[in-house]
Amino acid sequence: MDPDTPQPSRSGRDPRLPGPSGELSGFRNKPPDFPLRMLVPSQFIGAIIGKEGLTIKNLTKQTQAKVDIHRKENAGAAEKPITIHSTPEGCSAACRMILQIMQKEANDTKVTVEIPLKILAHNSLVGRLIGKEGRNLKRIEEESGTKINISSLQDVSVYIADRTITVKGSVDACCRAEEEIMKKLREAYDNDTSAVNHHTGLIHGMNLNTLGIFSSGLSMLPSNSSPYRTPNTPHTAYSPIMAAEQEVVYLFIPTQAVGALIGKKGQHIKQLAQYAGASIKIAPAENPDVTERMVIITGPPEAQFKAQGRIFGKLKEENFFSAKEEVRLETHIKVPSSAAGRVIGKGGKTVNELQNMSSAEVIVPRDQTPDENDEVFVKISGHFFASQTAQRKIREIIQRVRRHEQKQHLGPSEPHNSQ
Repeated sequence: MDPDTPQPSRSGRDPRLPGPSGELSGFRNKPPDFPLRMLVPSQFIGAIIGKEGLTIKNLTKQTQAKVDIHRKENAGAAEKPITIHSTPEGCSAACRMILQIMQKEANDTKVTVEIPLKILAHNSLVGRLIGKEGRNLKRIEEESGTKINISSLQDVSVYIADRTITVKGSVDACCRAEEEIMKKLREAYDNDTSAVNHHTGLIHGMNLNTLGIFSSGLSMLPSNSSPYRTPNTPHTAYSPIMAAEQEVVYLFIPTQAVGALIGKKGQHIKQLAQYAGASIKIAPAENPDVTERMVIITGPPEAQFKAQGRIFGKLKEENFFSAKEEVRLETHIKVPSSAAGRVIGKGGKTVNELQNMSSAEVIVPRDQTPDENDEVFVKISGHFFASQTAQRKIREIIQRVRRHEQKQHLGPSEPHNSQ
């Protein structure tokens, strides 16, 4: 964990509690906390706010939480989102009060339908909440005395990335489940935040937090972004020269993950290609027994980052890797044969430095025969940020070699042109 990164306190003390204006102090200069996002039936919104706003004022005062009720979201919808910013304890206290208010209102109006707790969570975090073979979720159900359902993965796209976690039981039981659910979601979020913060400075020219981040759900925060909307992604991370250049990357994924990547009737891979601005193709299997399949991604650097990131994230979400296990994949990129020696460096110095700096394994296989374009493969293996860092550094080496070759090519012609 990056020691400089503020984390949501678990001790009950939070330096970013709401100030007099309701804004989180220091919020503009620090990464946002991890809010609790709920869906509540629209008919209870009036009771939660109270006459002249007294109920919501009392709630925020008692719990020291900042509570945003998104009344204007999805006009006419049967449910409205509520975002709660506070410490984990503050979020839980506010959640309990909201459930109690809804239960009282239901009793007063003789509503007989059970009112479940509904929590919104970014899809990328849900796989780690569920756990391998559903073990985490089963444990939470058993310990809290609730029944928990999670909305279908088919309802998720790269544009609407939220899943709804529905918890049924008494108010006390739902509150016990909320604490454990949010604990798991925060752990996943903290791990992803740590990875982003650690690698932000390593990938030159790239603002990781603005790229509609692939797996962590970071782009869904802070609170002023609707839980139903993915914010517009700025396209300013690369210089115009880099942005114009098409790159081809060969990414290898487990064979059993191909169906999840393609999606029902090919919808997921189509959405992903559109979202990333890249061409994404899955190469045919060379034989029925292959354990890996090659995904060919073509696009400029930003598109590569977004497409590869979402694929790494998808494998995590679908539990092809365990909750504590890093998603590590192999990628191949082609480099001009004239640049291969530069990637290796004298006595392997450059490739060793590259591996130490990126944490990726980088191999330039010896005795390769260059292809028809006089290019050879470089193999990169590692987690997403390691792979991206290595890819970018290798591309920089290729650019330097090309510029050097262009200068040499132009050099002898200059005296001729001057005559």
